[in-house]
Amino acid sequence: MAKMEVKTSLLDNMIGVGDMVLLEPLNEETFINNLKKRFDHNEIYTYIGSVVISVNPYRSLPIYSPEKVEDYRNRNFYELSPHIFALSDEAYRSLRDQDKDQCILITGESGAGKTEASKLVMSYVAAVCGKGAEVNQVKEQLLQSNPVLEAFGNAKTVRNDNSSRFGKYMDIEFDFKGDPLGGVISNYLLEKSRVVKQPRGERNFHVFYQLLSGASEELLNKLKLERDFSRYNYLSLDSARVNGIDDAANFRTVRNAMQIVGFMDHEAESVLEVVAAVLKLGNIEFKPESRVNGLDESKIKDKNELKEICELTGIDQSVLERAFSFRTVEAKQEKVSTTLNVAQAYYARDALAKNLYSRLFSWLVNRINESIKAQTKVRKKVMGVLDIYGFEIFEDNSFEQFIINYCNEKLQQIFIELTLKEEQEEYIREDIEWTHIEYFNNAIICDLIENNTNGILAMLDEECLRPGTVTDETFLEKLNQVCATHQHFESRMSKCSRFLNDTSLPHSCFRIQHYAGKVLYQVEGFVDKNNDLLYRDLSQAMWKASHTLIKSLFPEGNPAKINLKRPPTAGSQFKASVATLMKNLQTKNPNYIRCIKPNDKKAAHIFNESLVCHQIRYLGLLENVRVRRAGYAFRQAYEPCLERYKMLCKQTWPHWKGPARSGVEVLFNELEIPVEEYSFGRSKIFIRNPRTLFKLEDLRKQRLEDLATLIQKIYRGWKCRTHFLLMKKSQIVIAAWFRRFAQQKKYQQTKSSALVIQSYIRGWKARKILRELKHQKRCKEAATTIAAYWHGTQARRELKRLKEEARRKHAVAVIWAYWLGLKVRREYRKFFRANAGKKIYEFTLQRIIQKYFLEMKNKMPSLSPIDKNWPSRPYLFLDSTHKELKRIFHLWRCKKYRDQFTDQQKLIYEEKLEASELFKDKKALYPSSVGQPFQGAYLEINKNPKYKKLKDAIEEKIIIAEVVNKINRANGKSTSRIFLLTNNNLLLADQKSGQIKSEVPLVDVTKVSMSSQNDGFFAVHLKEGSEAASKGDFLFSSDHLIEMATKLYRTTLSQTKQKLSIEISDEFLVQFRQDKVCVKFIQGNQKNGSVPTCKRKNNRLLEVAVP
Repeated sequence: MAKMEVKTSLLDNMIGVGDMVLLEPLNEETFINNLKKRFDHNEIYTYIGSVVISVNPYRSLPIYSPEKVEDYRNRNFYELSPHIFALSDEAYRSLRDQDKDQCILITGESGAGKTEASKLVMSYVAAVCGKGAEVNQVKEQLLQSNPVLEAFGNAKTVRNDNSSRFGKYMDIEFDFKGDPLGGVISNYLLEKSRVVKQPRGERNFHVFYQLLSGASEELLNKLKLERDFSRYNYLSLDSARVNGIDDAANFRTVRNAMQIVGFMDHEAESVLEVVAAVLKLGNIEFKPESRVNGLDESKIKDKNELKEICELTGIDQSVLERAFSFRTVEAKQEKVSTTLNVAQAYYARDALAKNLYSRLFSWLVNRINESIKAQTKVRKKVMGVLDIYGFEIFEDNSFEQFIINYCNEKLQQIFIELTLKEEQEEYIREDIEWTHIEYFNNAIICDLIENNTNGILAMLDEECLRPGTVTDETFLEKLNQVCATHQHFESRMSKCSRFLNDTSLPHSCFRIQHYAGKVLYQVEGFVDKNNDLLYRDLSQAMWKASHTLIKSLFPEGNPAKINLKRPPTAGSQFKASVATLMKNLQTKNPNYIRCIKPNDKKAAHIFNESLVCHQIRYLGLLENVRVRRAGYAFRQAYEPCLERYKMLCKQTWPHWKGPARSGVEVLFNELEIPVEEYSFGRSKIFIRNPRTLFKLEDLRKQRLEDLATLIQKIYRGWKCRTHFLLMKKSQIVIAAWFRRFAQQKKYQQTKSSALVIQSYIRGWKARKILRELKHQKRCKEAATTIAAYWHGTQARRELKRLKEEARRKHAVAVIWAYWLGLKVRREYRKFFRANAGKKIYEFTLQRIIQKYFLEMKNKMPSLSPIDKNWPSRPYLFLDSTHKELKRIFHLWRCKKYRDQFTDQQKLIYEEKLEASELFKDKKALYPSSVGQPFQGAYLEINKNPKYKKLKDAIEEKIIIAEVVNKINRANGKSTSRIFLLTNNNLLLADQKSGQIKSEVPLVDVTKVSMSSQNDGFFAVHLKEGSEAASKGDFLFSSDHLIEMATKLYRTTLSQTKQKLSIEISDEFLVQFRQDKVCVKFIQGNQKNGSVPTCKRKNNRLLEVAVP
């Protein structure tokens, strides 16, 4: 692709004339021809000074790429060819650099491209402002608010496939750097009548078609909808499908945009449920039914649709059905209920649908504002972008077109005031000569519509509030009476009508000569649409909905907030909104984009000269060109002008000490600018031709480059000198460090060499000594070996001799033994015959005992010390033996069981045994503590970083670390404290901060007192006169009383070699400062369950209520 040619001025390679101020000759024909010539060459933008004319091309053009954005970024307005980006950049830079609030007014007919122009402005500002995660999020939310509002507020009309059916004004807020902080959107008069009825060839709002086309089957079933458009009476079928519009894809875009803007999932679902309810309202039909009293009433034909609506909205079906059939009128203390006929029921249905959708749209705008509003409270700069419906002239023009055209009249009025009229008045105020240009001031038309006494809106409100029969015909009659002489009002009965017999002016119409041309309005529906009446029964039915969103849309339905005052009319509300908008626009610097529609066919490459000519006339573009040509293209106050260009003259640079005007005169004389190119006003300098301004800017740019070069030169010299000095200093430091390193390295090498030589010498000496020692050892080992062999020989000889001698002695012993045996047997035979019975008895007894022990071996119980089983006694004479064996076995298995214990377990069981001796059968709390192991360190101070400070303050081993409740000595209330017991001290620390509050040496602890009941209270008595006893004894409550008392007893015994006294009594005395206080434990019912409570009765008594 060839590189795009970059223009440096709008005059370079210009097609036609880029700025209409330079057009010669200037007339309507050359104006249109110039627009057409540029349009045919895809140049759709043209300037009138600082005003941009935009011709809708009805097709995409490659002139909005990121490269184009960069081309126009920070460029002079007239530097490049005309473009909407140039105006956007000028407005943004004025806001960022000059701190001026801006507004961009985009006007033109419906279909002229106003909505697309507003999108382009916002996209350009988003592209050129700052970057960053938060800024990008704000920009994305601002941009993504457009698809949501277009889906719910735009529709296809005969003139525009994406026509805005509401007015939108967005204030984008920036910080001092020019980064967007957020925004605020204001909406004006949604065309809610489109919800229930659309003209031929037009569609309802986009969201209905997008929902049916793009929603999944699951979502449609949940919303009780079908995909077929023909199923819904509120959707026109002749234009349901539009070429070039993909409703399904747009639905996905809208859902994604809602998520980006910040809608929660349940909020998006609630919005779609309301949209579905509006669609289904149109399918409710009524049938007439006569009552006994002769009055007609209406009934719903098919209640299935009503049932599904009630399921979607959470409204009781009977309540909504009654609201469609009856109307309750309240006046002071009276209530009158009347039935609705079929026509009134259909009116109520449509009014509910319109109000429901309109309020949903307002809620959407407010919800978007909540998401995109600026989060900071710093001073903000504001850029407003106005995208509002254009001037409309249809075949049938009703109330909506009337107030839309009224809004365009006000916009044209502010355009006149801020451009044409202000231009002339400024020249007069500055005493500058110029040719006066006559222009049409449409204030007379605005007064015809908005005058508070005889304006059309005032008369319409007066007619709506008048008692009696009020119809559109009576309103028209009143207009004919009041406005008959007005030159811009015509009707068949007015005096100004020139066509009293013309059929083009029916009896039920009136005509207004707007700035854009004559518009014929059908008076039918004016009164009803201005009333915008919703029956109170329907409001109350909506308020009773369980659907949160719907309920919030109808606050007036709350019975507690019934207001009998008539609500303001639609016309008065819109008039007030327009007045607020005008007031807002007048506080900002205006920038104009005038949109022109080239044809009515919405087709590309077609330029209808007559249609364009009509728009040029009512936009007043020729008058704007004449004013610009007769005046000066640029003006600026003397002070900023001198401040900006003073560097171009030696006399004014760098400071001018005289008046600013004199400085500007010196400056322009020095630059030799022709006197006809500028004029001096009272407070400003006026420059006639933009080229003069360009020349000044070019000279200033060149001078700034020269100054920048000078600054760069000085800075680079300073930087190089600084760098040189730093390098010189660094070289000295590096050299010093290197010399040090070299000497250290040389020393290390010398030291290493000396160590190596020493190690070799020491090794040689060691090896020499080792050889000598080995030689001596071998000599000693040889002598030892010879002696050993000799001793072995001698020992074997002696052993052989001894064995021979032993064999001889053994033979003698054997012979002697046999002889003695024979002798004994002979004696035994004699003895046995004499004691045979006794011997048999003893033998039998021995066998029985032997059998008893063998049976006991097989019947031994388990080795568990708690197993009390033992075999039964077989013989009575073994009773004592049986008991002794049982005792010995039990002792043996207990010893075996104890041998399995570790030292830690032995210590625990010793503490448990100590606790048993101290508290068994004395303290009621003791049995519940038997099964609980004594852990001691419950807080794990060594592991918990919260107590690091406390751990560092204690150097001894911690035996107990537990949270206890310390009883206040004054009132008996408890405070949490950390109870610490070490080998030598008892400490109390604050539970939150870990700061040590009290430290008591164990030698100062004299006694521990507690009750005999099932509570955790105990008192620690301190030695009188000790430092720790200055405030008196301590009274605590703990869940581990038995363990804490036992460990305190054992630790005190270990350290002081004296037993700590443990007093168990339901009454005992404690020392609180100088007083002896009796602590008494009583039985009582506690409010807080089974927790004991402590209460100070008087100075001498403290009661503890125990359950």
